[in-house]
Amino acid sequence: MKQRTDEEHNAKMKKVQAAQAKKIATKTVEKGLIIVHTGPGKGKTSAALGMAVRAIGHGMKVGIVQFVKGAMATGEKAVFDRFPELVEFKPMGEGFTWDTQDRARDIAVAREAWEEVKRMIADPDYRMVIADELNIVLRYDYLPTEEVLEALAAKPEMKHVIITGRNAPQALIDAADLVTEMAQVKHPFREQNVKAQAGIEF
Repeated sequence: MKQRTDEEHNAKMKKVQAAQAKKIATKTVEKGLIIVHTGPGKGKTSAALGMAVRAIGHGMKVGIVQFVKGAMATGEKAVFDRFPELVEFKPMGEGFTWDTQDRARDIAVAREAWEEVKRMIADPDYRMVIADELNIVLRYDYLPTEEVLEALAAKPEMKHVIITGRNAPQALIDAADLVTEMAQVKHPFREQNVKAQAGIEF
């Protein structure tokens, strides 16, 4: 393949720039988004918390409720606790369902966490609300998906709501504005017997 000259490359990039500018000029809507991070790959919570950091950088208040994580100390909680005026971080889970082994208790804890999410969605002070691992709760029928969809449909127009976890129900995917599926290509836990590590998994 023939390599472009600098002049040819610059001419090509000017055409791309013009096309992009034309496309961007048509995007005029601003609204609060329903965002879903799902799939078997690592990074769903990490991506959501990265968006929280971005929002904090813009002075937006963020509410974070963790439905499963909460039984262990995490690096993200230590960071967000340093910004109490901009972040309310509530790890309300008691661990994975295979550890708790108490369905009735898991349902009660999920309900309590969901009530916190609904409170944050209704509170105008919060610009972004993250419901971490809510998809797992929905998968196990600890909460009715219809109830979650109703709350999302009634959310304030400019509020962003991010929901993470594997196996997002199709109805939630259909209701969302932005859905990302994390695909697992390679993971050291499976291939190399590497345990969960501080700074990577928690």
